[in-house]
Amino acid sequence: MRLTVIGCAGSFPGPDSPASCYLLEADHEGRTWRILLDLGNGALGTLQRFIDPLGVDAVLLSHLHPDHCMDLCGFYVMRSYHPNGAAPPIPVWGPAGTAEQLAAAYGLEDMPGMRATFDFRRYPDAPAGQIGPFSFTATEVVHPVPAYALRVSVGEKVLTFSGDSGPCPALVEAARDADLFLAEASFREVDDNPPDLHLTGRQAGETATAAGARHLVLTHIPAWFDVDTAEDEARAAYDGPLDRARSGAVFDL
Repeated sequence: MRLTVIGCAGSFPGPDSPASCYLLEADHEGRTWRILLDLGNGALGTLQRFIDPLGVDAVLLSHLHPDHCMDLCGFYVMRSYHPNGAAPPIPVWGPAGTAEQLAAAYGLEDMPGMRATFDFRRYPDAPAGQIGPFSFTATEVVHPVPAYALRVSVGEKVLTFSGDSGPCPALVEAARDADLFLAEASFREVDDNPPDLHLTGRQAGETATAAGARHLVLTHIPAWFDVDTAEDEARAAYDGPLDRARSGAVFDL
């Protein structure tokens, strides 16, 4: 399994990266399968530097804040109105209300909305799934809207993406023994942070340590914060391999 960071900026696109989007690729049955974890603001443009987006097999959304899902509107246009004809529908997993919220964002009636282009599936109804070689589970975490950590495996290799979450036992379990834990670190320890919203770098490190994650990659750091701060905080709580996400970075599992 290969992870390519498409977008890793926190809460809004930054000068060096679009918002949340991560490409996972794995070979299976004679071809390369591709899924996206999130497709936030600006990510569809950057994605085209790496692959033809029409080759994406599925999208898994962590939650419905715009920095994690809004470029599905552009993806809808690309797949629906391509000069070569409409692309076949692909699965899009997300929280309850995903189809309705995206239709409203694009100014469509709820029915059919984007349903001819995307096969919407809800985590409350289907908290686990299979796409080609990828198996995944979605675990609800703490955030102001329904939000999910995504645990994806190919064979014995496991990647966990925190999505947006405050510290909670559910996130520790989602990251349990993960080969790579892609964890948001939006807050700083020095600030008076609201509860149940985001992780600090230290809390990301503490979660990785408690979960026994083998490799921690920090992401979703807003442009107004220094990424060195998040890394320094995480290193104080986690002694394993640690990296910070950047657009274009590749990690092979």
